[in-house]
Amino acid sequence: MIGDGLLTVHQADTLIQLNRQGSGLDKFQGIIYKFLLAIVKESPPEAVLREFRNLFIYQVGCANPEALNALYKIIFEKNEEEFRNTLKRSCYILINNWDASRNHKAIQELIQLLGEAKINEDTISPSLDRVKTWLNNFVKSKDYEDLKIFASRYDNQSEWAHRYSTFLLVPQYIDLNNPIEQREAARSRAKRLKDKFKFDLAMYTAHSQSPVAKDTKLDKPNPTGLGDDLLRLIKAIVAKRGPFSYANLASIFIKQTEFVTYKFFKQSLSKYLLFSVANKNFVNVFQQNISEKLEGLYKDHDEEILNDALKLRSCNRVIEYLTTENSREPAALFALLLSQGNPLTLVVILLKLILVSPNSRIHLEACIAALIQYYQKYPEAECRWLITFLEIFNITFAIYAENVEYNLIQMPQYRGSGEQLKGWTLDEYRIFSQLKQEPTLETAYENGLLE
Repeated sequence: MIGDGLLTVHQADTLIQLNRQGSGLDKFQGIIYKFLLAIVKESPPEAVLREFRNLFIYQVGCANPEALNALYKIIFEKNEEEFRNTLKRSCYILINNWDASRNHKAIQELIQLLGEAKINEDTISPSLDRVKTWLNNFVKSKDYEDLKIFASRYDNQSEWAHRYSTFLLVPQYIDLNNPIEQREAARSRAKRLKDKFKFDLAMYTAHSQSPVAKDTKLDKPNPTGLGDDLLRLIKAIVAKRGPFSYANLASIFIKQTEFVTYKFFKQSLSKYLLFSVANKNFVNVFQQNISEKLEGLYKDHDEEILNDALKLRSCNRVIEYLTTENSREPAALFALLLSQGNPLTLVVILLKLILVSPNSRIHLEACIAALIQYYQKYPEAECRWLITFLEIFNITFAIYAENVEYNLIQMPQYRGSGEQLKGWTLDEYRIFSQLKQEPTLETAYENGLLE
C-alpha cells in the first residue's frame, strides 16, 4: 500500500542520513559529488561524460585524483549497495543540472554510456572485475530503468509506457530512499511534462477549430493518442457545467459532510461518486464492491466526527480499490469497471475523489504508475484499452484539476430563440481556454500547501 502522505525533503534526508551513519563512506562519497557538481556547472557535456566514464567505468585517467581515490575507497569496502548509491546519486547530480539547462541529449548519452560494451570486457584486476559485476547488476536493476525514464521523453524508439512518464516519475520522487537529487529531478521533469501537455492541449483545441490554421503552418499536432475524436471528447467533458458541474457537486458534498459521523460520510461518498452515472451495469458493479468495502473500512471510527485525516485515508483506500490495492498489480475491480462502459466513467469517479480530497492526487498518480509498470511488459496493441483510459485521464484532469479553464461558446450562426436551442449539438460550439486565477492542485502541492 502506497503511503498516505509525504515527509519534507529535510525530514527525509535526515532519516536516510541516520540510517547510513557509521558506514564511514560519507566523506568519500561527498568528494565525488563535489567534483561532479563542479564540472557539470563549468564544463561542456562531452567533457563531463568523459570524466564520468573515466571515474566509474575505467577507474583511470580521471582529472581529479582525489575523486578517483575516493571511489577506490568505496570499491575496496566491497559494499555493492554503497557503490550503487554513489553511482545513482552521481547520475542524478548530472541529470538535474542538464535537465535544468534543457540539455536532454547529454542525459541520453549518460544513460547509454552506462550500458556500453567496455563493461563486459574481462580484466586481470579483482577490483575491476568487482566493479564490472556491480555495473552490470546496476544496468539490470530498477534503478537503471528509473534513469531511462528521463531519456525516454526524447527517444522515439522508447516503449509505449514511457509516453506516460508523468506518472512513472511519481514513485521516484515520493520514495524517501532515493537520493534528494533523484527526487528533485523526477519532480521537476514530471511537472514540466504535465505543463507541456496542458499547453499543447490548449494550443491544439484553439488552432484545430480554425479553418485558417488547418491550411497553414499554424496547425498544431494532437498531443494525445486519441485521433480525430479528441475535440468531440473535450466538448463532452467541458459540457458538464452549471449547477451539476463536477466542481459544484464536490463543493456541495464537502459542505454536506461537515461535522457528520464517519459512518455517514462513507454512506454519502458512494452516492456522491455514483451521482449522474447512467450506466446501470457500472453502478451495480461499483455498489457490490466499493460500498461493501467502505462499510467495513476503519469501522472503529464510525461514530467519530469526520476529520481531514479520515477523509484522506478513506479516499486513498477507494483509489486503491479502483486501481491497485498492493501497488504491484491491478485491482480486480479496475478491469471489471472498464469492461462495463466508457473509460470516461471511471476517470470521472477518480476526478470526483480528487475534488473532495486534493491531497490524494499524488497517491492516485502513484497508483496509476503501478498499473503502467504492470502492463508495460505487454505489446502496445494489447494495451489499447489501458492507453485510452490514460489519455482520457490526462485530458479530464487537464480540464478540471489544473490551471487552464475550458469553456464552450456557441457560435453566432447557431444562436437563436430558446426553442431552437433545445436540440443543441456539440458541433454548434467551440472550445475556448484561458488561465484560471485561483491556485490549482499542482501549484498548491509545489508551494507546500498539500502534505
